[in-house]
Amino acid sequence: MTDAAQRLADVVRAEGRLVLATLARTTRSLSVAEDAVADAVETALLRWPRDGVPDQPRAWLTTVARNKALDALRREAARTGKEADAVRLAQLSAPDEPEPSAVRDDLLRLLFTCCHPALRLDAQVALALRTLCGLTTADVARLLLLPEATVAKRLTRAKQKIAVAGIPYRVPDAEELPARLDAVATVVHLLFTAGHSGGTTVVRPQLCDEAIRLGRLLVALLPDESSLQGLLALMLLTDARRATRTDEGGRLLTLAEQDRTSWDADAIAEGAALVQGALRRSRLAAGRFELQAAIAACHATATSVPGTDWADVVALYDALLRVEDTPVPVVRLNRAVAVGELAGPAAGLTALDAIAGLDRWHLWHACRAELLLRTGRQDLAVAAWERALDCAPSPPEAEFLRRRLAGTGAATHGDEPAAVVDHGPRGSQEQGA
Repeated sequence: MTDAAQRLADVVRAEGRLVLATLARTTRSLSVAEDAVADAVETALLRWPRDGVPDQPRAWLTTVARNKALDALRREAARTGKEADAVRLAQLSAPDEPEPSAVRDDLLRLLFTCCHPALRLDAQVALALRTLCGLTTADVARLLLLPEATVAKRLTRAKQKIAVAGIPYRVPDAEELPARLDAVATVVHLLFTAGHSGGTTVVRPQLCDEAIRLGRLLVALLPDESSLQGLLALMLLTDARRATRTDEGGRLLTLAEQDRTSWDADAIAEGAALVQGALRRSRLAAGRFELQAAIAACHATATSVPGTDWADVVALYDALLRVEDTPVPVVRLNRAVAVGELAGPAAGLTALDAIAGLDRWHLWHACRAELLLRTGRQDLAVAAWERALDCAPSPPEAEFLRRRLAGTGAATHGDEPAAVVDHGPRGSQEQGA
């Protein structure tokens, strides 16, 4: 790959979704915007190696994509019965001034626009993650704990419904925002989760930073929403461990191995304050993000793994199960491992084995392996680790699992968990919730 091509790839990966968001706003059509951005990238592949990388590559891509969209709409508007395209052409030809809206950020505007209530919630989330957040279909499938083929079909159906029903890409009015908030918050949370798991590296900082940026914008937009305070707190408290999640060689570290003095104290303080405010505001009606943030605060403020208030963690998971007993019971997995820390590995294993629906998820098998090992059943633990490897974990997680397999003979030490691993916000407590 040439230097120019590599620079283009970097720009598209880091800022392509922002170019798409700008184009979708001005064209009011996601499909037109996607085609225009793809054409602009193809043009850059031809021109940048010859002419050099422009000083402002994102602005260059936006301008070229805008011109491509303008050309496409001109062609469409010339055909009979294409009055709608003529209107969009006039809008695209006008100065690029965002329409009045409480949502100022282009990407956040498009998230609210994409999360249209005419689509099912799961379709809204999948479409936004794939199209607007730049995740691959495989990434989205891992996040939703679904087969990749299922997610691909869901995306196709969502786009078909948009086209057939003529669902407009219009920024919702302020009074329409609350109805879309759950989907938007879910997308931001899963974008952050993708930054902490599922990639070729343990952390993808650009995704984490973008999710936190969007979280801050949401809190500023709707400051009385305790769920948004909880979401931002959850991300900050989890991200505080970012620098310590791997060793110098990039290998995944357990929570017990991490240097807690190197955790981001400012992020923890801000997150803890947000948790307190969110719980005060929600009172007895705390939702999933407030409760998950409270659990994250238990970990972030503990001096060690054994020193974590596991009784409080289990109680918070019980509360979370009352408000969100999801079809794929990740929350029950988290609770089972917390029970293992509070009441011993046998109790944790009993709770874990009572969960159905997670056999294809590597973390379920990895948690079983750790608890089996702590109960002295090494052969079964080895089999569980091997099954976890069969479930296609990310490369860093696979490397960690292979290390656990290789070191089973000296895996446990005292009463401390064998491997309290930090896999980010969607992992279990053993994986560092």
